[in-house]
This record gives sequence, C-alpha cells and structure tokens, in this order.
Amino acid sequence: MAMFSHQQLIEQIVNSTAKQQGDFTKAAELATELLFEHMSLSDASVWGFSDEQALQFPIARFGDLLLDNAKRTPHIASCHRYLDELKQRLHIASGKASQDSRLQELASDYFVPKGIESVLDVAIRINGRIEGVLCLEKLAPDYQWDDNEIQIASQVADQLALTLATQNAYAKEEQLTLFRSSAEQSENISMVINAHTEVIEYVNSAHNRITGTPKNKVLGNTLRNLDYFKQNPSHAEAALAKVLKGEIAQGEVQLQRADGSKYWLKFSASPFVTERGNHYILITGEDYTRKHHHQSELERLAWRCSLTGLHNRSHFTRMLDKSLEGQLFLVDLVGFKRFNDTYGHEKGDILLMEIARRIKHFKGFSSAKEIARVGSDEFAILLPKSATEECLEALANQLYDCVVRPVTIGREQADPKLAIVAVDIASVADLVAPLTCADIALQYAKEKPVRQIQIFNSKLLDAFKQDAQIERDLHSAIRGRQFELYYQPLRDLQSNRYIGAEALIRWHHPKKGVLYPGAFIDIAEQTGMINAIGTWVLEAACRQLNLWQHHHLDLAMHVNVSARQFFSGNLFEQVWELLTRYRIKPQSLILEITETELMTDIRFATNLCQQLSELGVGLAIDDFGTGYSSMRYLKQFPISKLKIDRSFVSDLTVSRESQEIVSAIIAMASALNISLTAEGVETAEQERFLTESLCHHAQGYLYSPALREAEFTHFVFDDAKQPCH
Repeated sequence: MAMFSHQQLIEQIVNSTAKQQGDFTKAAELATELLFEHMSLSDASVWGFSDEQALQFPIARFGDLLLDNAKRTPHIASCHRYLDELKQRLHIASGKASQDSRLQELASDYFVPKGIESVLDVAIRINGRIEGVLCLEKLAPDYQWDDNEIQIASQVADQLALTLATQNAYAKEEQLTLFRSSAEQSENISMVINAHTEVIEYVNSAHNRITGTPKNKVLGNTLRNLDYFKQNPSHAEAALAKVLKGEIAQGEVQLQRADGSKYWLKFSASPFVTERGNHYILITGEDYTRKHHHQSELERLAWRCSLTGLHNRSHFTRMLDKSLEGQLFLVDLVGFKRFNDTYGHEKGDILLMEIARRIKHFKGFSSAKEIARVGSDEFAILLPKSATEECLEALANQLYDCVVRPVTIGREQADPKLAIVAVDIASVADLVAPLTCADIALQYAKEKPVRQIQIFNSKLLDAFKQDAQIERDLHSAIRGRQFELYYQPLRDLQSNRYIGAEALIRWHHPKKGVLYPGAFIDIAEQTGMINAIGTWVLEAACRQLNLWQHHHLDLAMHVNVSARQFFSGNLFEQVWELLTRYRIKPQSLILEITETELMTDIRFATNLCQQLSELGVGLAIDDFGTGYSSMRYLKQFPISKLKIDRSFVSDLTVSRESQEIVSAIIAMASALNISLTAEGVETAEQERFLTESLCHHAQGYLYSPALREAEFTHFVFDDAKQPCH
C-alpha cells in the first residue's frame, strides 16, 4: 500500500461522521471495508469483548468469506494464550494460523474450516483495557505481515478505540443528564456528599420543599450544617460512622423547620466509589410525616389488645423472635370458656381485665420486658434471663400466687384456675419456637392435680416429637384402615354367663405392631382425629352386633364415646342411621362416656342422653368414682349402667377404704335402679367380694382379655356349653 493511500485511509476514518459522532459500529463497518479494499484481504472484521472479557461478539465484517458458516468462538475467556499475547504485544501476526500456538484455541473451530492461513489481529484498547479486536485474514499461506501493514492496522484500531471512547463518554453524559433530570423531578431528597471533605456537592430541589432550607444554603457547605446533625447529633454521628465503614445507614428522624413546624424524615445513606477512586455518599430522604403517623396508629391498633390494653400475640411474637435468651411464661386461665358461658361475656371480660392488671403488677417487681394477651384466655410474659432453674420455678410460683387470688365481680366471687408454664429461651432456641414449647408444657401442667406449674424440659420435647410422629401415622392409619376392634367379655355375676362385650380399638401399626388406645387416643383427641376414629368404631361395632344377633347371640355391645364425639352435634343422627341400617335390638347398644366428660355441659348432655335413650340406646358412665358427678345429676340423666373404675377394684382385697367405696357405689346404684359393672377384675377374691355385694356384672383378665372377633365368638360359644355353677 502506498504511503498516501495509507494516510488517506486513516483520514477517511478520522473525518468520518461515524467517528465524530462516536458511532462505533458505523466506524467499524467503514474501517473493515477500507482495509479489505486497500490490503487485498480475504476478510476484515471487528469484534467486541464483554465487560468481563468472557465473551466476544461481532461488530462489523467485510470480505469474501461472509457466507461461510464457521464463526469465532464466542467464549473468548477460554483462549488464554491468545489474550495474553494481545495484552503483552497488542497484536498477533501469523502466516500459519492453523499451526500457531498463540491461535490454537481458535484454529480448529475457525481458521481450519475456513482455510485461513495468515492472520493479523490487533487489540482495540482504551486506558490499557482491551475492549475488542481488529481481525485481518488471508487465505494465502506463509504470508509475512510487514511493519507498514501492522502500523496501518494498529492506527485503525486506535481510531476505533477513540470512537468507542467517544461513544462511551456520550452515553455516560446522557445517563448523567437523565439521572439529574429524574432527581430534580423526584419528590424525595437526593444529595451527594464528598466522603473525604464532607462537603455537599449536589442536592436536588426536593430538599427545599421538605426541609424549608434553600439549595444555595446547602450546596458547598459541610453535612454538619444540616438540621439532622444540629438537632440529633448523636444519632447523626452514628449514622455517618456506619456509612464511613462502608455500610448503609437507614432510619427515621423527627426534625424541625425554621418556621417551627415538625416533620418526620425517612432517610437512607449509602457509600459509593467513582471510577477514579473518589469516595462519595448518596443520601435519599422522603417526607414521612403522614406515613409515620398513619403507621403509628396502625401499630397501636395492630399490636394492642383493645380489652386489656396489653400487647397482642402478633407484637409479642415479634419481640420473642428477637430474643435469644430470657424466660417465657405462659399463663392459661383454665375453664374460662365455661365461666364465660355460665356468667356471660361481660363478667368474663371483667375477669380478663383483672387478670391482666395482676400480671402488670407482677411485671413491676419481676423486671419483665414484655407482657401480652396471646389468646382468648392466655397471657405471655417475657423476662430477662434467670440464674437457675430454681429461680425460674420460684418466679413461676410468685406469678401463680399473684394471679390466683379470688376476683370479686359484682356480688359474686370467682376463683381463677391457672396453669403456668416457663420456658428457658436459650435452651430451645435451635430446636423449637418458645411459644410452641410453652404449648407443649401447658398440656402437662393442666394434668397436675394442684398448683398447675410446669417448667419445660428436654423430656417434654422428646415426648412431643413422639406424639407428632404418632399424629402423622394416625392420618395414614385412618386412610389405610389399620384399625381393628377387639372385644372384652362382660360376665353376669349372678347367672355366671357372658352377656355382652366392650368394643376396644387396636391399631395395627406397620412398624410398631399392635398398639393399645393409651398410645394414641389422647393424641387423636387433641388433634380432632378422634371424631373420624370414633365414627369408624361405632359403625364397626354396630355391624358386628348385627352379625351376632343374626346368629342368635344375645349380647350387648358397649362402645366408648369420646367427649369430642359426644358433643360434636351429630352423634344422635349418626346413631339413628346405624340403628336403622343394622336393625339393632333395643338396649343392645350401650354407649359409654366418662362422668367428667358428661359434666362438661350439663344441659346439652341431658338433652342428648334423653334423645339417645328414646332411640333404645343404653347409656353407661365409665370410670365411675373418679369424677365429680352427684346424685342429683345421676337422677337427671337417663343412665342405664355405671362402670366402677378399676382403681377401686384392684385393691379390694387389701384396702378397707376401697371396699367401702365400692359398697357405697353398689348401694347407690341399687337405690337408683342402675346396673353396675366392675372393671379390671383379675382375681377370684375380687369376684367373690363383688358377687357377695350384689354387683351385677364384671369384666377383666380373670375372665379374658380383649379378643379378636373370631376368638371372642368361640369363647362365648364354648362358655354357653358349660353348665352353670
């Protein structure tokens, strides 16, 4: 190429509109076309690199090989030797591209398929960083690129670099103009501060609208002249220190304008570094006055109990989540629902307010951090960490004594019944939520006969986990029909014949084998699954009773009914449907419920018992003697049978007290004309005492444990063949 042609080529690029306007693509297209024409090339192209120099992408291309499918690999980061050579020498000139080690990563996928033998690649560099590459290619092998050609390509690459730099500058200027315009239009404050000098170098118009301070009184001054630093110096210094450590500072602060009006400012301050390494702080702020007042009102409504004035569960849970140590007390007002139903909601509210007042008093001398009403009849207290478990128990007793005193409501006096649990938060932090632990412990506290206080411990947690597994397995058991009824014979002590059976559920657990009710009934009660289980038991028992009656076995079927099932509201309809479907003889189906459960709701229980009795269903009080029923209620209920609890029968032969209790129960039942069954009879001596005392029926291991249906049927048939004694 002649010198004037070389100079003319460079001038055409320098003077081009694309170069002047910073249009890198158009300038690259012009450069590749000129180089192709003046240097007898097979192909000329310009490639750009991504910001991380991981990928390359085509900018412009001119030549005879445009329709060829072979392309340079886009993953330029994998071409290590190629990049290293460009960084060190700024160009690669080769007459044997397919064999050159510097080009080996490009050879197999690009040079060889296209038949390119001679290559000149020149770096397009801005401020020492390679932004792309100018590629000149020839098919002729062993071509020697002379210094003049390398110089021309390098000068073109430099002009392309200048064009790209101009393009980037225009883009940044456009961005800066855009950002400034948007900042000036914003309703929120935008401020830029030099982190070294602490001088405010930019602030938008919103600052004047919000703070009342004009822009000209802020620009050029230090940030310590701002109202924030003057009116809240300690808070402001802490925020500044946080930002200077490279962190973001955020907050809400109340400030006062020059005219005396007050406002809330919500701000955010974040550090940043410019490309030249200068450190700045960007501050944004909004007038948060209306939102702050609205939020405060919402929080007051959202976090407070309107009746007691205490915080509610949502607020307490938030505080509890932030506590890594301390003590959680949960106070449960036992029997509050019954009190509410009996005395009315107005008196119930008075009781709750008094309990809340006493807990506030306890907070005063116990240094409690938070107190809240977390349920309809539950209160929670968060205390600082106690030294020992003994101290924790002592505090629980103090709280109990503080709250349990009688409450006067009008002319009446109520005696609150409490269950209190305590949880050491640090000991359960990584295991279960503290409130969950409190709920677990509450179940055990309520089972205590007096002073119902329970400290949560690992044993309770293990028991809870076992119960949780049983609960999950119960769902599968209900779906998978894993239950079976066993039948324990009931013997008439006068005729010495078996006159009935008690249906007892067994669970064929796939891993644990046969489980007795004690292993799962309580959990079924707590979770509500007892209704589904009870429904299945009742239908299975009625179906079996129908089969016995069809085979002329004159037996009564006793079926236990849980409190949930009894008070569910649909027991009458369920029993009526089963009696109709299976055509069961009157008085052959006997439902058993414990006296404690029966006394839960006297009015409802009386009506339901009367309705069931009219259907021809017998009713038995189970575990009699362990509850608190009275003669008046026994006369009120249409009861056909009492079952003496096994705890009285077990020591009949050694305890005079048990003998007197059993004798009294038998006498009472006789006076009321109610049938009696003694449970848990295991010895002939027990049987003899019961027989001589004129007890009607008995059941227990003396006769037989609960049997599967086939075994029970054989057992009864075999007994029927035996002569009576």
